[in-house]
Amino acid sequence: MFLALLELRAARGRFVLMGSVVVLVAALVGIVSGFTTGLGDDTVSALRALPATHVAFAPGSDSDQFARSLVDERTAAGWDKEEGVEATPLGVALTRGATDRGVEVDLAAFGVEPGAFTDPGADRGEALDADEPHGIVISRQLADDGVRVGDTLTVDRLGIRLRVTGATSRSSYGHVPAAYVTTDTWRRIRFTTPGTDARPDDLPVQYSAVALKLPTGFADQKLAAADRRHRTTTVPLQDAFAAAPGYEGERLTMTSIQAFLFLIAPLVVGAFFAVWTVQRTPELALLRAMGASRRRLLGHTLAQAAVVVAAGTAVGAALASAVGLLVGERVPFSLPAGSLAATMGAVVLVGLAGSALTLRRVTTVDPMTMLGAAR
Repeated sequence: MFLALLELRAARGRFVLMGSVVVLVAALVGIVSGFTTGLGDDTVSALRALPATHVAFAPGSDSDQFARSLVDERTAAGWDKEEGVEATPLGVALTRGATDRGVEVDLAAFGVEPGAFTDPGADRGEALDADEPHGIVISRQLADDGVRVGDTLTVDRLGIRLRVTGATSRSSYGHVPAAYVTTDTWRRIRFTTPGTDARPDDLPVQYSAVALKLPTGFADQKLAAADRRHRTTTVPLQDAFAAAPGYEGERLTMTSIQAFLFLIAPLVVGAFFAVWTVQRTPELALLRAMGASRRRLLGHTLAQAAVVVAAGTAVGAALASAVGLLVGERVPFSLPAGSLAATMGAVVLVGLAGSALTLRRVTTVDPMTMLGAAR
């Protein structure tokens, strides 16, 4: 280890150069990881916040279920009668509107039953009230866009006027800030034809899906039988994320970029240490001639690689965190400490794996090389 550190100091220019490459790779991996998590949160955070275990859709809606699926009141009531199951209708629709102060916003309207387990309540102001069907609770992003509690929000083209009664935490769906309305109001948004003034009683009593809380012992066979009875297709909440627009495509793209970076890292590190091993072959041969074991040479090489890769990764992690602080909430970026640690740990492992590609040359150094070089 002492010789490894001395060599790092003697050839610090080369190792700093290699460390800089590791810093850039680690920082890039961390930044991509932050954007992957941030984009995912910006697409499905409203769904992730639902305290449900499963979501029941209409059969046949294999993609973009929240836009294509329609389940009726009878289906929701039937699920609620299942033993040990909590069920409540859920509506999801993208729309836009403007406040009485001229603030124009896009929003994802989530139709929920006031007081049901899908009702998010309100951190400020008042929660949804069944006696006040024209209320709306906005997420924090809409508040950041200029919508205030007490404003009147008019849904574009439909003329539906809603009073902002409260605000809740950050949540979004398909990169659009979420807002929560009663199911009757949601049906007006979803089914009203522009230019008409339909009442809730005149509209279909249908919803996008049924949010479910299934007991732990609700076996797959029992779930399949319930689906047949209620003519639904039920998926775990995590699988319902794929119903959000763009979620699968974005996740696949960002994950592919991460995978390529993890492939590049060991190749770059391995190439550097391969060249470095060739250049110091005489020194390694001298150590072998002086009695150093192959095991000691391996430890010597791995110690150098570990110092360079670990130090570069630590600086890269700090750089990725600084980028997250710099962009703030202006872009969908999220890099929790646990995710950052796991990502950087993977960078260290693949970096060391790259350096391991040179170990065979280290162990096969011939002590006679030094004698031959002296002739």
